Amino acid sequence: MVDLIFKFGPWGWLVLGLVLVGLEVAAPGMFLFWLGLAALLVGLLSFVIVMSWQIQLVVFAVLSLAAVPVWRRLSHARSSSPEAGFLNRRSDALVGRIFTLERPIQDGVGTVRVDDTVWRVAGPDAPAGSRVKVVRAEGASLTVAAV
Repeated sequence: MVDLIFKFGPWGWLVLGLVLVGLEVAAPGMFLFWLGLAALLVGLLSFVIVMSWQIQLVVFAVLSLAAVPVWRRLSHARSSSPEAGFLNRRSDALVGRIFTLERPIQDGVGTVRVDDTVWRVAGPDAPAGSRVKVVRAEGASLTVAAV
């Protein structure tokens, strides 16, 4: 395989890069994409600069290793968005929001409607229609306080 890449010169690197990027589409994980990008860059550099196969391999290795911190920085920036933090903890996103009681809180238990979902709430007794603020979320139960 390596001999085939060097036999075709820069075109071998370009084909390898396209194959790796194509494999990334078939099996997403963002690992093969960066290797494919490194191979494409080596192929483009090989058109401009005449390099031995040893230098081409070193450039490919350096570009592949340099892609790791770039990928980490990009993935960290994307995952630190506020929406990503509540993906599997929907109830935590409700803390601090104000809702109207659907059913009165009697004996410390009532309900509120959030969009298309009815949530069980716990808090001080209050009549239906009262405005309450979510102060804590525990699983599928919300703790509220009067507004």
